[in-house]
Amino acid sequence: MFYYFVHVAETSYQGKEPLVYSNDEPLLPGTIVKVPYGKKLVLGFVLSDTNKPSFVTKQMSEIVVDLPLPDALIRLHEWMKEYYPGSNGATTQLFVPSGIATNPRKKLPGSAVKISKLPPLTTEQKSLIDEVNKSNKKSFLIHGETGSGKTRVYLEKTQETIDQGKSVLILTPEISLVPQLENVVRGSFDVPVLTLHSGLSKSVRTRNWLKILSNDGPVIVIGTRSAIFAPLKNLGLIVIDEMHEPAYKQESAPYYYGLRVAARLARIHESIILYGSATPPVLEYYVAEQTDTPILRMLQTAIPSEKVKRTILDLKDTKLFSRHRSLSDPLLDAVAARLLKKEQVLLFLNRRGTARQIICQTCGWQALCPRCDIPLTYHGDDHTMRCHICAYRGAPPYQCPDCKSDDIIYRSLGTKALVEALHSLFPEAIIRRFDTDNLTSEQLDKHYEDVHLGKIDILVGTQMLGKGLDLPKLSLVGIVNADTSMNVPDYSSSERSYQLLHQAIGRVGRGHLNGEVIVQTFNPNNPLLIASVNQDWQSLYDNEILERQQFGFPPFYFLLKISVSRKSSLSAENYTGRLYKEALKSGLKISINEPTPSYYEKTYTQYNWQLIIKAKQRGQLIELIKILPKGDWSYDIDPINLL
Repeated sequence: MFYYFVHVAETSYQGKEPLVYSNDEPLLPGTIVKVPYGKKLVLGFVLSDTNKPSFVTKQMSEIVVDLPLPDALIRLHEWMKEYYPGSNGATTQLFVPSGIATNPRKKLPGSAVKISKLPPLTTEQKSLIDEVNKSNKKSFLIHGETGSGKTRVYLEKTQETIDQGKSVLILTPEISLVPQLENVVRGSFDVPVLTLHSGLSKSVRTRNWLKILSNDGPVIVIGTRSAIFAPLKNLGLIVIDEMHEPAYKQESAPYYYGLRVAARLARIHESIILYGSATPPVLEYYVAEQTDTPILRMLQTAIPSEKVKRTILDLKDTKLFSRHRSLSDPLLDAVAARLLKKEQVLLFLNRRGTARQIICQTCGWQALCPRCDIPLTYHGDDHTMRCHICAYRGAPPYQCPDCKSDDIIYRSLGTKALVEALHSLFPEAIIRRFDTDNLTSEQLDKHYEDVHLGKIDILVGTQMLGKGLDLPKLSLVGIVNADTSMNVPDYSSSERSYQLLHQAIGRVGRGHLNGEVIVQTFNPNNPLLIASVNQDWQSLYDNEILERQQFGFPPFYFLLKISVSRKSSLSAENYTGRLYKEALKSGLKISINEPTPSYYEKTYTQYNWQLIIKAKQRGQLIELIKILPKGDWSYDIDPINLL
């Protein structure tokens, strides 16, 4: 009989160490197995062998895959256990696909599409690649303006890596961006190209994962955050595109940050890692400066283009809104002109639904979620009120439940109402909405070809349409309300607002057509807005660094957010207070804010309170997590916001 330490992929296992199981046959580290845990069988992987323990062990149920995980992934798992301490079961689930089945060990075929020669490099692109190749560094931050051709740089480095017989991992923040990357990559390289993301069916995702595991030659993997854990054996290059996107942060245990995990993976493989963005995160840019990480600037559009015309319009100026209360006459005129030229229009509004508020004009009653106490959003397509936190649905009232008045109004335009207005104003145009309310069949990645080829005249959507898309037929971007994200009470809100606007504006002026941007706002003199419209990133960065240093936020302090949820606000407050007192007694070099209600104070009938803790040294926060009393609370170390 043989005995092994096994990491189990089961979230209910809250321990920090592997469990011991027995098996009749010897096994290699990394072997994926099924083992009994409680009353069920769960997946896991073998960490190492061990001596026969003094206690009775359970026997493994079966060997699931006859090829072990690469040693690099096992090392990454061990690092994550320490860097993001918490439930070992939740961490292990990232490394073992839930739908895994026996591996058929079939050789992976090459690309079946016709391979096209990559376009020539621009002078700026060639200079950047030469700088990477001459450097003794392994990590590079590519600060490239929208349309400057960062993807072409990624492809050139991918070719060099494939020629060395090594594999490539390309990460993108959103599923909707995968088809664009996949089309370009498949058409450029005669090696297997596989995708990994949650939008794939479990069977396809598992099949791709097994193909990667069984392949010994170079392979290119394209995916979202979770693709970091693909079982690649000989990784030579990691690309993190649109590195500024918050989607790289996992919002559930173990709350890992994709950029940090990818950096560790690159170090384990001794591979090159390229971070790319037109709007790099303030934190990452500062760290790059302090660590002498090369920051490579790209300022020129890859395809020469004329300067984009930019206009800021005041939403308070009622003379500009004779045809629609939220769409100005200049914007509507510009839309009509572009449609006449058979060009594409993008209207950006970071509000889902038809209306954001349902209010009684007589007494001031407002429709709130009964579980979360936040305003319900009206969706006119199915005549429902919805909560975008807990998914509650209800029918809108015909009269006020408080004063019985029938003077109910719907305020604040959402994407669905915007589409309805556009259908009325431009009845001949093909209009499509893309946001997180889309059905699976309506999602952007399912309609990428039509969007890319300009078969859709007017694109309407939230932030997903502002991320990394290259649309050759697009010539006009309209920001319907630039203020929607600027008033969020969080240390990172200015940076995030800038990124959203800069990226949306950057969809035009990429060398395809003469571009125009029209921005509507209630605050036309807002410095942040002006910096966004002028794409003045340095101005934002300089201001953010000064403020964060003054008020003690990253990159000058590490953050820990401790969250408590209870059935009553008093209970949540009291328990958070207990944790606060324990933290004060810890003797650690930390700064603790007093307990406060969370930004979303109530969700799913639970009341939420939080503690924000700062430290100059991250290790002090890790130590605090370990010594606080066990109980029903959660933590997020290195949160990207404090909402």
